Amino acid sequence: MKAYIFPGQGAQFTGMGLDLYEKSPLAQELFENANDILGFSITDVMFEGSAEDLKETKVTQPAVFLHSVILAKTLGDNFKPDVVAGHSLGELSALVANGTLSFEDGLKLVSKRALAMQKACELQPSTMAAILGLEDALVEDICAKTEGVVVAANYNCPGQLVISGDIEAINKACESMKEAGAKRALVLPVGGAFHSPLMEPAREELATAIENTLFNKPNCPIYQNVTANAVIDENNIKKNLISQLTAPVRWTQSVQQMIADGATLFTEVGPGNVLQGLVKKIDREAQTAAATFESNV
Repeated sequence: MKAYIFPGQGAQFTGMGLDLYEKSPLAQELFENANDILGFSITDVMFEGSAEDLKETKVTQPAVFLHSVILAKTLGDNFKPDVVAGHSLGELSALVANGTLSFEDGLKLVSKRALAMQKACELQPSTMAAILGLEDALVEDICAKTEGVVVAANYNCPGQLVISGDIEAINKACESMKEAGAKRALVLPVGGAFHSPLMEPAREELATAIENTLFNKPNCPIYQNVTANAVIDENNIKKNLISQLTAPVRWTQSVQQMIADGATLFTEVGPGNVLQGLVKKIDREAQTAAATFESNV
């Protein structure tokens, strides 16, 4: 069974997507369409912008989404997923790839998501931290006992869990994690507490946009971050997508469930190879690959 997986924020790099634009007329058309939808030239930032320019949330999220979705579309008949999944933002790329969302609607939702998250970040100083080398249950327990808002946010792979919350609570929790034997408790250079209750204003804003967007019957199941299970019903997909901003990304559990259901090959579609690395850490036997566009030109 073939699983196609889509990365989230953090996978961006300078010059991303330029090779697709130059080699594929379809990619060129989709990139130009994206510039019109967004109302600014995201291609300029993606192809020529600095790492700093690409870090801006309103740019990062659409850039990673566009790279993933356009790459999937240029694969043509070679793109035959049995199942799909995406990490955080990547869930929206996966939903376009499996036909649940149109390219245009997916991009509009990504743009709204990015701006809503940016606004939520400005309401309260907050951050995230990577905890390495502790059992998930222990990390959850320390979060629960720490004063303030701090929760498990990204279950990336065994021994790597990202926590999210207000700055003071994150710093306190990091100290406790180190005392409990964590190899590292590293505060991340992010602008806010994604996948935590502090994203509630963004969730409310995005919920309205999602409710007003057409969701089609998908071509294949998606394993969603919130449940880590295969979902095929578009109304459930909608509900889970709305919950996603304030709920944890259960990536470890999603990959484990896909393997249990018969997935043998995981192909990462988009910039970077972070997800391939995580899949290997979750199950050493799993096969991974990167999607590459083969130009016919």
